[in-house]
Amino acid sequence: MEGVTPPTRRRCERCGRVDRWDDDTETWVAVEADGRDRHGEPHCVHEWDVTGSYSPVDGA
Repeated sequence: MEGVTPPTRRRCERCGRVDRWDDDTETWVAVEADGRDRHGEPHCVHEWDVTGSYSPVDGA
């Protein structure tokens, strides 16, 4: 039986914002890296690095 595995991290191709999925709040949250928050540009229309090579279906 195949299951769905959603992404747990994403990165904006434009401004570098990095998010991780938070199971407790059930939403994406910005990641801190090297003591700096990675919120990116506040007015960026984020272009996430989800490509055709990613498949959320196990075994695909």
